[in-house]
Amino acid sequence: MDVKNQTALVVGGASGLGAATARKLAQLGARVAVLDFNLDAARAVAEEIGGQAFVCNVTSAESAEAAIAAAREALGAARILVNTAGIAPGAKIVGKNGPMPLDEFRKGIEVNLVGSFNTMRLAAAEMIKLDPLQDGERGLIINTASVAGYEGQVGQSSYAASKGGVIALTIQAARELAQHGIRVCTIAPGLFETPMMASLPENVRAGLGSSVPFPPRLGRAEEYARLVAAIADNVMLNGETLRLDGALRMQAR
Repeated sequence: MDVKNQTALVVGGASGLGAATARKLAQLGARVAVLDFNLDAARAVAEEIGGQAFVCNVTSAESAEAAIAAAREALGAARILVNTAGIAPGAKIVGKNGPMPLDEFRKGIEVNLVGSFNTMRLAAAEMIKLDPLQDGERGLIINTASVAGYEGQVGQSSYAASKGGVIALTIQAARELAQHGIRVCTIAPGLFETPMMASLPENVRAGLGSSVPFPPRLGRAEEYARLVAAIADNVMLNGETLRLDGALRMQAR
């Protein structure tokens, strides 16, 4: 798909991987809607790239419906959805204070897995109504998983389960939406420079980066964004989860 003059929804686009993706798509000529729980930060990114910002709580059906409807009214129906919103709650299944509170586990599932499905179902419903482009393509959905979905570490039960769910959803959704000309792919990043990573001490970040076989550093958000652009460009990429991790395989701790 040539993204030029197409509307793209970037969920979680106020920072990190999402902000880099919003910038890249705008650079390629897309009309970009930046959806995020943090509206002020979303507006800052939107103003920078000439897009528009909309508040969106991915765990709420009503909020997501309102955000996507507002984006449609402002920019036209979207052919591209990129889901990057997520959280990484950390707790052992059984810790020093006893079993992990169920609500802590549930929160990661709600944001990372249910949230991705929430916006996917709404965007797909609109893509189905669009006229097909070359090769019969009507739309593209890109979700964000993590290498933790394959190699969850100690203390990552909620995060690993939610990202594993996103990975499992990829081929299922691609098969179901294929009849409508909608592709579904997922990117599973390894260790990347994100706001969450930035909060760690420099020596810790350097140590994490050196654990990556090659290149021996943390991934950069623009590298994620370039993969989004490559997936959009190649119509044969469908139903696939692409690891973006420098050959990293996470250890247990």
